[in-house]
Amino acid sequence: MPETRNAVVLLSGGLDSTTVLAIARSEGLRINAITFSYGQRHSGEVEAARRIAAANRVARHEIVRIDLRAFGGSALTADIAVPKNRELGAASDNSGIPITYVPARNTIFLSYALGLAEVTGSDQIFIGVNALDYSGYPDCRPGFIEAFQRLANLATRASVETGTRLRIRAPLIDLSKSEIIRLGGRLGVDFSLTTSCYDPAEDGSACGECDACQLRLKGFAAAGLTDPIRYLRQPA
Repeated sequence: MPETRNAVVLLSGGLDSTTVLAIARSEGLRINAITFSYGQRHSGEVEAARRIAAANRVARHEIVRIDLRAFGGSALTADIAVPKNRELGAASDNSGIPITYVPARNTIFLSYALGLAEVTGSDQIFIGVNALDYSGYPDCRPGFIEAFQRLANLATRASVETGTRLRIRAPLIDLSKSEIIRLGGRLGVDFSLTTSCYDPAEDGSACGECDACQLRLKGFAAAGLTDPIRYLRQPA
């Protein structure tokens, strides 16, 4: 019997990363999940990630604590209001990168994931970035993923000593939100465990009005499904 291969999955607690986890599981990989508590206002996603990792019986789940509030510069890590009820088209037009962008976040996250990949012997890192139904973030684009993969294969012991190539896999990057939801459904994802809201209530209910909520609700509607999480209010 061939040896089970290891992979690292960045697990935020959202529906995209949970679907990516399901993809990695469907390939028979041993999952080493990594989640970040980085000072984000929507810190409930860390608990969601715990639930998802436990439900999927991952081999290892690391919760890494870093403080991006030290830098600020984002509505998710500073005392800046989260935009609400924007037109979805405005999320990725020429009006600029939205204030919910966290500077260097995916670069930092992938760097930590690269370290975990080295110590676990993983030759793949899965990340749930998406270049279609997203908020215009520069670190969610194919060019960024390709550049980080080149960096990773210059920076690891395995690549230098044995020529082992590490892949950064972003299997959702070209899918719409509705396509991601349909794919997750086929893979048995329990979306009730996930969270997406940038500004949830104290009881964890999603606001229904931020970009993340609107994209999620639009995706479920287009997929012909009902979103199972709680909302304070759902746009008509």
